[in-house]
Amino acid sequence: MNRIAGIINLDHEQDVLSELTYFRCGAAVPFGGRYRMIDFTVSNMVNSRIESIAVFARSKYRSLMDHLEQGKAWDLDRKRGGLFILPPDWNDPSDISRGDLQHFHNNIDFLNRTAANYILVSGSQHICNINYQDVLKEHQQNDADVTVIYKRVDELTSEHQLAQKLDIDEFGRVETIHNEHFNPHVYMDMYLIRKDVLKELVQNSIAHGHTNFFNEAIKGKLHMLHVHAYEYEGPHALVNSVESYFRNNTNLLNAEEHAQLFKDDAPILTKVKNEAPSKYLQGSNVKNTLVANGCVVKGHVEDSILFRGVKVGKGAVIKNSVIMQRCEIAENAVLENVIIDKDCNISEGKTLIGAPEKPFVVAKRQSM
Repeated sequence: MNRIAGIINLDHEQDVLSELTYFRCGAAVPFGGRYRMIDFTVSNMVNSRIESIAVFARSKYRSLMDHLEQGKAWDLDRKRGGLFILPPDWNDPSDISRGDLQHFHNNIDFLNRTAANYILVSGSQHICNINYQDVLKEHQQNDADVTVIYKRVDELTSEHQLAQKLDIDEFGRVETIHNEHFNPHVYMDMYLIRKDVLKELVQNSIAHGHTNFFNEAIKGKLHMLHVHAYEYEGPHALVNSVESYFRNNTNLLNAEEHAQLFKDDAPILTKVKNEAPSKYLQGSNVKNTLVANGCVVKGHVEDSILFRGVKVGKGAVIKNSVIMQRCEIAENAVLENVIIDKDCNISEGKTLIGAPEKPFVVAKRQSM
């Protein structure tokens, strides 16, 4: 039996996107015109024939629950398996677990009930399009206890400084995991592990008072476990700062990069919302821009991303910006290098200008 179950572990993902994570966790942040960050993780799992997925969420998960619902958009609203959003619920008085081990301990029924004998654990900050069946095949060929997934990044940028890196021997075995900045082997916060090994390591880690399963039970035991490294060679973006969020969104304006990430045979799925087609009124001018459904454009928009339902007034100018759902940009406003969160109103004649390396950010539901 070669079934895989999925765990999306958000416990150690900090709210690093400033105003964008005031009211939501990072996994729920909108991305790419019509998606959320977590859509890529869930879609990758579903496209890899993973039918049972648990989400470990600790805080600010209301928006996440509203978006995922019962998993219908990913065909996960099913009688067997499906999508399980598992917020913290520590009711066991004998529970001594801490950190993300609390999730594994208190949701052990998810592991016990799934028919899968492999578990794929992933975060949400690495945007990619990956087939985990390929990872499973290499995992079995190497008879590994754990297979960690990495991306070779030859041009490291600021977001890679805090990412963990791998030292790998000639046989693909992981020797060390560290934070050395100049190492190109960027660990993607994804690993495949046999279910029996996972359960054993969880019990051992709790008994020893550990708080971070990967760092202490896997990274800390490389000398005891056979940890294999799988190289992912497809499109990849790491979003762990406002700057990396802005840059990786606007990178999608490159047609080649967009096509590599959004594949016809491995689609990125999201919650469906019924919107009318976008309207471009007389006098509007739109260049090199991703425009989602339901937008009404009367002004000038260039090198930008407009999410669903954005309204751009006559004479308004938007350049190199990300404008999220249902924002209204009044007449003659000027926006350049900005990120506007959902449901914001920018008043007539208002000018907001940031820098490409440090965009100006407006939090959700603000009027300016």
